[in-house]
Amino acid sequence: MGLFSATAIVMGSMIGSGIFIVPADMSRVLGSPVLLIAAWLVTALMTIIGALSYGELAAMMPKAGGQYVYLRESLGPIWGFLYGWTLFLVIQTGTIAAVGVAFGKFLGVFFPSVSQTHWLWHAGSGNVGLSTANLAAIVVIVLLTWTNTRGVKLGAAVQNVFTSAKVLALLAIIAVGLLLLLEHRDTEGVAANFGHHFWTLALTKYQGFASTVNHSGPMLRAGIPEIVLNVAVALAIVQVGSLFSSDAWNNVTFTAGEITNPKRNLPLSLAIGTGGVLLLYIACNFVYLSVLPMMSQPTTYTFHPGTLLQLGIANAKQDRVATAVMEVAFGGLGAKLMAAAILVSTFGCVNGMLLAGARVYYAMSQDGLFFKSVGKLDEKTKTPVNSLWMQCVWACLLCLSGQYGNLLDYVIFAVLVFYVLTIGGLFVLRRTRPEAPRPYKAFGYPVLPALYIVMAIWICGVLLRYKPQYTWPGLILVLLGVPVYWVWTRRSKNVEQAVQ
Repeated sequence: MGLFSATAIVMGSMIGSGIFIVPADMSRVLGSPVLLIAAWLVTALMTIIGALSYGELAAMMPKAGGQYVYLRESLGPIWGFLYGWTLFLVIQTGTIAAVGVAFGKFLGVFFPSVSQTHWLWHAGSGNVGLSTANLAAIVVIVLLTWTNTRGVKLGAAVQNVFTSAKVLALLAIIAVGLLLLLEHRDTEGVAANFGHHFWTLALTKYQGFASTVNHSGPMLRAGIPEIVLNVAVALAIVQVGSLFSSDAWNNVTFTAGEITNPKRNLPLSLAIGTGGVLLLYIACNFVYLSVLPMMSQPTTYTFHPGTLLQLGIANAKQDRVATAVMEVAFGGLGAKLMAAAILVSTFGCVNGMLLAGARVYYAMSQDGLFFKSVGKLDEKTKTPVNSLWMQCVWACLLCLSGQYGNLLDYVIFAVLVFYVLTIGGLFVLRRTRPEAPRPYKAFGYPVLPALYIVMAIWICGVLLRYKPQYTWPGLILVLLGVPVYWVWTRRSKNVEQAVQ
């Protein structure tokens, strides 16, 4: 794969379903247009710093496995194993499942019987079971896994086509927003969001946090105003959505062994891919705010005189904000066109993540830290077929475990923990291997990588406090990998001794 294919993996893995859905939940929490934009700017800052930092590690160690290799080399084998273990159980497969479920959600625009509430099998009163939306997700995951077993060139070709299509879909949203503003400058969104409401705060859900922190002393003595703490907490909470939408940019590092001139193309693809996607994301959010009011309010939209529509970002049907924008602009046809574009986007995202994730388990197996069969390449296609199918089975099971929002909460905490550890490993390698070749050095080192670590730790702390039902199980899952690592390494040693 060359630079274009590598960049397509970065952008294709990032652009999935999040940008079309998560602004609804973020709006319900924040209640302020300015804070919605601020949340995306925080995400952009963190993602770009992360990508620039990973660029140095990728250029130093252009090997299959990516982040797993960086952790293994900087902090030790156990940290690499814990990452691979969590990647398989939650991070990669959970993201694949979440995006697959989103595919089913948007398929429901064309086929109303495809829904998360249309159960084929339901386990009790929760979200566990097989719905028609989950079934659609499973079909897509199986189909794309089979495609990737046919060879990396075919998988990369699929990724290139679908990434191009989804970038065009985002550009279409932006173009529609601009055209609407040119024709109707005083749109409902502009009137509701960019007047005095632009600075309105709706943070009552988290008002108690500041007093809790101040009660312990340090924050109170520092003189930090309560509203600042409340805003910081709310922005941390909604990062679950925006960071998830921008995540998976690191997937390209998993495929380093199959990229031409990786010392040049890996850092370049990370910089170009993340920068381009984040610019599109921020522009899309401005379009959402320009067309739709943030909060719920019945409105006779300019574009459909005499028709009363209950549309707003926070109360878009099934959180489908992008389709609501297109519905306002073009009616039912616009909603279907946008839904079709999002189906393309989610399809391509699942493909990219399936392609990349299997390479990590393959690298772990090569180190004797995963099932031996996973470390075998197919003789014809030279792809890790067993790794791909194992990933497929677990992702399909996760599709049955809950709805889209629940999967996001499980994923993002574990992701941040390992981003912090990996960027921390950058500092370790600068000290322990000062003479190692570094074709590219992290921009802004050490200030920007340190800033990322501080921001990520703050978000993790807030999530542990406010979403314990998802974050603590994620943390426990990571820690459970420690005894598993011990058993696996001991088993490997016993096998080696038996062979000798």
